[in-house]
Amino acid sequence: MAIDPARPTVQAFIAHMSAQYGFAAAELAQLLSQAKVQPGILDAIARPPERTLAWYEYRTRFLTEQRIADGAQFWSEHRELLDQTAQRYGVAPQYLVAILGVETSYGRITGRYRILDALGTLAFEYPPRADYFTNELEQFLLLAREESLDAVAALGSYAGAIGAPQFMPGSLRRYAVDADGDGKRDLWSDWADILASVANYFRVHGWQPDGTVLVDVDIDQEHAHDLDSRPQTLSETIASLKAKGVGFRETLPDDAPAMLIAADEADGVHFRVGLNNFYVITRYNRSPLYAMAVYELANRVRERVFSDEPPG
Repeated sequence: MAIDPARPTVQAFIAHMSAQYGFAAAELAQLLSQAKVQPGILDAIARPPERTLAWYEYRTRFLTEQRIADGAQFWSEHRELLDQTAQRYGVAPQYLVAILGVETSYGRITGRYRILDALGTLAFEYPPRADYFTNELEQFLLLAREESLDAVAALGSYAGAIGAPQFMPGSLRRYAVDADGDGKRDLWSDWADILASVANYFRVHGWQPDGTVLVDVDIDQEHAHDLDSRPQTLSETIASLKAKGVGFRETLPDDAPAMLIAADEADGVHFRVGLNNFYVITRYNRSPLYAMAVYELANRVRERVFSDEPPG
């Protein structure tokens, strides 16, 4: 089923884009009429893995031998560019590699849906987040105009995310970088742009060079139920968590903002504490499961890279 440009919500969107950005109403109506409503997109958005899987199940999807080996290979192939990007933005290479590994298996799986279909479906057929996806549709049309993209042919994820780092259109317009100065921000195939854009996203959101990301902690199981272990913000400090009975295995500044995280393992719940850089990873995807997967993949890839290097 195609999007009907005569629908009131679609008409309102066309009027907004015409008045605000000078899009020709008739041309935009014709473009939107080419968007197809995709039931599979609605099914996928209703059941994201971050909401349906326990941590130990989620981790097995990303911490595979293949993904670790591929990450080490990617690092080897792009070492000079990774080092340059890390130096410029203050984000260690393993986190840039891990984001790409979790998102798209290092650029190999960037999405099979037309972005116009994905954003059209979610903007006009998914009321729970219609405002968000209507804005992303707006951002996509602006991006297509700015970057001379084919708005009908461009492919991405079921949610409309773009390229190797899976930026939503609004994030691409705000944070993507033309690192090689060729006049385009190419997040599909230009690794200079891709790596710089991920690093810039982290830096803008407050990444601290060499900052601690995540630590394992000990909690008296008797009092574990009294603790908020599924937060979305840095609502604690190391000192406040210590006062609540959280035992740290390493020395951290008492005033460091922190969040307590429950990690469901097959043998029960284990606890971890995320610090500022963990929170920054959750700005990329707000799930703590996602951020833990990035952290663990980053460490495993780094270990593989340096263990494979001959002693020197």
